[in-house]
Amino acid sequence: MADELKRYSVKYIRDGAKSAYKKDDHCHICEVGDDLQLHHFTGLADLWAMWCRKNRIKIETVDDVMTHRDYFIAQHNDELYHDVVTLCKPHHADLHQMFGKAPAIGSSKAQAKWIEVKRRKWLEKNRS
Repeated sequence: MADELKRYSVKYIRDGAKSAYKKDDHCHICEVGDDLQLHHFTGLADLWAMWCRKNRIKIETVDDVMTHRDYFIAQHNDELYHDVVTLCKPHHADLHQMFGKAPAIGSSKAQAKWIEVKRRKWLEKNRS
């Protein structure tokens, strides 16, 4: 009998992907080097759920996830590793306060613009 899921299936996907995450050494907005987090412009949970629906894949066990994990990661290389930004914890929290806990798929350009506006304001204030 296959192992039943003891946590959300996307967590197994994240486990497989995060070893290749590359965070910068500073926040993109304020340049602080502590308490850094990687922000995905397209949320992994939504991406995984959408992919499973599109491909008519039903995930009920750990084996189900592991069967599809590497293929999913390979198909979503850009979203997982390139469409990301490093933010300090406070700025990451601010972004999610603005766009919600799970920002809508399709809001990545608005998120990127918000980050750049925040960065420009921070630079103007701190580099004068």
